[in-house]
Amino acid sequence: MNIDYISFKETGYFSNLMIDYLEQKKSVQNLYNNYPSLEGIGEQMLEKRNHFSKDKREVLCAALKQQYKGVQASDKTLKNIDALKEENVFTVVTGHQLNLFTGQFYFLYKIISTINLAKEIEGNNPECKVVPVYWMATEDHDFDEINYFNLHGKKIQWNKEVSGAVGRLSTEGLQEVYKILEQELGASKNAKKLTSLFKKSYLEHATLTDATRFLANELFSEYGLVIIDGDSAELKRELIPFVKKDIFENIAFKEVAKTIKNIKEQPEKYNVQVNPREINYFYLKDAIRERIIEKEGNFLINNTEIKFTKEELLLELNEFPERFSPNVIARPLYQEVILPNLCYIGGGGEIAYWLELKNMFSAMQVPFPVLLLRNSALLMNEKLKGKMEKMNLSVQDLFLKQNSLINKKIREISNISIDFSEQRAHLKEQFSAMYSMAEQTDKSFYGAVKAQELKQLKGLDVLEKRLLKAQKVKLKDHVIRMADLQNELFPNFSLQERTTNFSELYVEYGSSLIVDLENALKPLLGKFTVITMN
Repeated sequence: MNIDYISFKETGYFSNLMIDYLEQKKSVQNLYNNYPSLEGIGEQMLEKRNHFSKDKREVLCAALKQQYKGVQASDKTLKNIDALKEENVFTVVTGHQLNLFTGQFYFLYKIISTINLAKEIEGNNPECKVVPVYWMATEDHDFDEINYFNLHGKKIQWNKEVSGAVGRLSTEGLQEVYKILEQELGASKNAKKLTSLFKKSYLEHATLTDATRFLANELFSEYGLVIIDGDSAELKRELIPFVKKDIFENIAFKEVAKTIKNIKEQPEKYNVQVNPREINYFYLKDAIRERIIEKEGNFLINNTEIKFTKEELLLELNEFPERFSPNVIARPLYQEVILPNLCYIGGGGEIAYWLELKNMFSAMQVPFPVLLLRNSALLMNEKLKGKMEKMNLSVQDLFLKQNSLINKKIREISNISIDFSEQRAHLKEQFSAMYSMAEQTDKSFYGAVKAQELKQLKGLDVLEKRLLKAQKVKLKDHVIRMADLQNELFPNFSLQERTTNFSELYVEYGSSLIVDLENALKPLLGKFTVITMN
C-alpha cells in the first residue's frame, strides 16, 4: 500500500467555509469551541467531565444494553458499553443515515475515522478510555435519500411506498434487491461474502434499524464500535427540558438565526447549510413524522388533524418523550445531552451546519463538541497507479477539472510551444512605442491604438486556442487515456467516495480493505488521502 496526501483545498471539492475552518481563519473562529487537535480535545475532556453526571451514564448504559439484546456483539463492544458508566470514559461520534447497504463509500471513512480518533485520544490520555460510536439516523423520513446504492455505474434501488421514520420501516421487498446484487457482484469468494452479508442484514431482520445495526456490527464490531439508536423513550426522557426550551421558548430558532446572520455578514460569503424553524421537533407516532407548528396558542401536527393545547402538549411530552423527534438543528443537541462526547466527525455539509449551532448550545448550557472533518480518500489499484505514472501525472493533476488537466498536459508533452506569452510581451512592447506617439496627438488616435492592441492580443488568444486544439487532435490517444483514467477514479466527475458503494472495492480487496483503511486514515492530519492498494 502506497499513500499520498493532498490538501483539502487543492482538491477543489470542499467549500470555502470548510477550508477556512481547517485553516482556523478569523472569520470562523467564533463558530466553534475547541479546535480538532489533541490539545483541543484535552480541553474538551475537562469541560465534558464536569457536565456529564453519573445518572446520565446509568441511563445511557441501560438503553444501549436494551438495544443490543439479541445482537452478536464482540467482547470489545460489550466492554465499551459497560465502561461508559465510568467518569473517565468518553465517546467520539459519527452519524449517518440508514442508507441501503451503507450507500456511498464514505460511510466506511466516517466510522474508521471515528475508531482511529478514539485510539489516538486514548494513546495521548492513558488515564481515560474513549469509545467510538456510530449514531444511526433512524428517525429521518427522507426515504428517497437512502433507498439506493451505486454499483458498477448502475443505481440499485429499493422501491417501496413509505411514511414515517425510516428506521421503523419493514425490510419486506428487499429480496428483489438481493437478487440484483447477487447477479451484479458475481460468484467470487469476496462477492459471495458480500451477498451473504446483505442477506443476513436485510432479509433476516424485520426493520431497517435492525438491519443497519447488524451490518455495521458485522463490519466493525471487532474494533469495539458501539451503535446507538436515538429512537428511544429512555434516552429521550433526558431531552425533555431541552424540548421545552425549543418548543415553548424558541431558543434554538433565536440563537441559530443570530449565528446565520453573522455568517451571512462575513465578506467571504459562506453558504448557509440549514435554517432553523420556530419549533425544531417532529411529532413521531406510528407511521407519522410531521412538524409541530404553533398557531394562535395551539400546537398542530402538520398534515394531520392532531392538535394540542400547550398543557396537552406538555403532558404528551412528559408521558411519551419518544414521540418528539429532533430535526437537523435539534439532533446534535440530543446527541450531546445523552453522550459523554468529545468530538463529532462528519462530512463537509454536516460540519457546516454544526458550525451554526454553537450559540444554541451555549443558551442550552450544553458543552459544544469538537468538530472534525472526516477523512476523505481516493483508492486506486497498482494498475491505475502505473498508468498515472506512465502519463507523468501527479496526485494534484488528478484533481484538476478534466479540461484543465488535458490542456496542462498537452502543453507539457507537445514538441512545440503552445504558450504565446513571449509573443504577447513582444506585441505589448511594440504598442508601448505607439502609445508614446499617440500622447503627442489627439485622444481619438490614442483610442485607435488601444483598440488595435486589444484586437491583436485577442487574435493571439484565438491562435493559441486553435494550436492547442490541433495538438489535442494530434495527441488524441494521450488525451483519451488521461480522460479514461480520470473518469474511472472520479465517476460522474465526482469524488469516488460520494458515488461508489463499498461492495465494488470489497470484491477486489476483501476484508483487507477495512484493515488497510484503518492503517491509512489519520483523522487529525487534515489532509485528503490517496491510497494505492496492493
